[in-house]
Amino acid sequence: MKRYLLATFCLLCIFSFLADDTLAAKPNVLLIMTDDQGYGDLSCHGNPVLKTPNLDKLHKISVRLTDFHVAPMCSPTRGQLMTGRDALANGDTAVCQGRSMPRAELPTMADMFKDAGYATGLFGKWHIGDSYPYRPSDRGFDEEMHHAAWGITSLADYWGNDYNDDVYRHNNKLEQYEGYCTDIWFSNAIAWMAKQKDADKPFFCYLPTNVPHTPLICDAKYSAPYNGKAPNGVNMPAGFYGMIANFDENMGKLETFLKKSGLRDNTIVIFLTDNGTANRSAKEIFNAGMRGKKTEMWDGGHRVPCFISWPDGKLGQPRDIDNLLVVQDLLPTLADLCKIKMPDFGEKVELTGGQSFATLLQGEDKKLEKKLDSRMKVIQYRVSGAPWNSAVVLWKKWRLLPGGKLYDLSKDPHQDVDVAKSNPEIVKAMSEYYDKWYAEAHPNYLKKRRIHLGNEAANPAMLYANDWEGGYADNPGNLYKGGATGSWPVVVDEAGDYVITLRRWPPEADSPIAGKGKRPTGKLVGNARPAVKAQLKVGGNDETVDLKEGQTKVTFKVKLDKGKTVLQTLFLGKDGKAVCSAFYTEVERVGKDGKCVTPSPFTHVIGR
Repeated sequence: MKRYLLATFCLLCIFSFLADDTLAAKPNVLLIMTDDQGYGDLSCHGNPVLKTPNLDKLHKISVRLTDFHVAPMCSPTRGQLMTGRDALANGDTAVCQGRSMPRAELPTMADMFKDAGYATGLFGKWHIGDSYPYRPSDRGFDEEMHHAAWGITSLADYWGNDYNDDVYRHNNKLEQYEGYCTDIWFSNAIAWMAKQKDADKPFFCYLPTNVPHTPLICDAKYSAPYNGKAPNGVNMPAGFYGMIANFDENMGKLETFLKKSGLRDNTIVIFLTDNGTANRSAKEIFNAGMRGKKTEMWDGGHRVPCFISWPDGKLGQPRDIDNLLVVQDLLPTLADLCKIKMPDFGEKVELTGGQSFATLLQGEDKKLEKKLDSRMKVIQYRVSGAPWNSAVVLWKKWRLLPGGKLYDLSKDPHQDVDVAKSNPEIVKAMSEYYDKWYAEAHPNYLKKRRIHLGNEAANPAMLYANDWEGGYADNPGNLYKGGATGSWPVVVDEAGDYVITLRRWPPEADSPIAGKGKRPTGKLVGNARPAVKAQLKVGGNDETVDLKEGQTKVTFKVKLDKGKTVLQTLFLGKDGKAVCSAFYTEVERVGKDGKCVTPSPFTHVIGR
């Protein structure tokens, strides 16, 4: 009898342990973000023409953050999301000109999850660094597939990509895919999550799409319902709405997968967008009562949707939370919800870091609500980093914009009336806060973000014009014009012999430096430029060579010492003046035999 009771007791202990272990199972995290979709670009928010049935279903079962803010442009938002730091503090304040890379020493959300034993995967848009050590694989992702820079057809993207049957980067290799871009991101993310499920491994899946960012390309079956005019007479943005319709359809497929696989209940699903709507017609049709759009400091530029759903997380009834929250808050919140360690930033984050709102998600927390009501936050982006360029201070429903203009959104949601004169104490408090915040953030903004050369993780290394410090060079139009110049702050990781190759056009275009670019279809695009010489300056080297007619690239062989330097390239005209810089510059560390030392798998040219 005693043996029976002892055995029963042991079994009960084992079952109890297993039950506790099941309850303690780490939740998966699925973070989904669209590009350039505003708060009003969803039917659940009241859009009178756009239909988003699957996003509406997610909205219905989620905790909704109704006063949630990001940066007014894509790369700064993504840097804030990944680091939990304000843009000015992490260094990623713009979409190009060397300002779209958060500082390499800052840990990311992916690092946080990876260190906690999670599988980490990225599928879609990255836009916070295309060269080492800023690539997804360098910043915590085990598995990644993405396009370069701001989007498909951007300057750094694979030449000839057009949203269908494109070449993307997969674990630092270029690979050809079949199908429409959004379908590819979702299908590969689903396959990867299924693999983690089979391996019984918790995962962090980051699924940021490039839609509905321009160019507005989608199948006619998605855009056709939006041909014509909206009820207010505005021409409907059929392509923009059609891209959202396709995304919404994929959200339905994703939800079906999560349920059938048994992943849904213990997966934290978060949906948000990266800035206010970018489409002028969409803004005129419905902007949820807000003023402004992408790039603007009005609420319409940075207040976006954020839905959070987790059936096993005891989040309570689906509801709205109207406390002021920012995208930087998601990293510490997820750390709390998943019971994993917050990254150590190694520097002061009192004013520039995020605030966990996990307890608010899981029920009432009067103490936290009071703290959130008392705190102010600053949104600032753009290249300059100068005071108030461009910035807004947020405090409850107050908004302080440059020039001391104050708006009370509780009475004036469209921000039509400046009430600074009647509220001098509010202006003073918010201005003083900005000064304190700027004093903490700006020294970190000044820290250089450098691309590394000669490292075995990226040899050869490709440097793109969108990452140089200098003229704006991010879009096909900038490349076609061919007039921008710039230079890259770099670090030489290993002293030795280097081969540096300069091109105006991407390698796969195989087009002359002084001529037009050749598309895969054979069409010639862009301007011919009067370049007759090429110049390279780096690490004490300063060399200039003549260009031959029709020459597509020019190669220099130099010796570089280990350490920090600046890499500058120029194509020169007959008068010796700069025509432009090399938009694509490849740097390869070689041995005495002239061959690549520790070659890495990635090169911009497919199949090489």
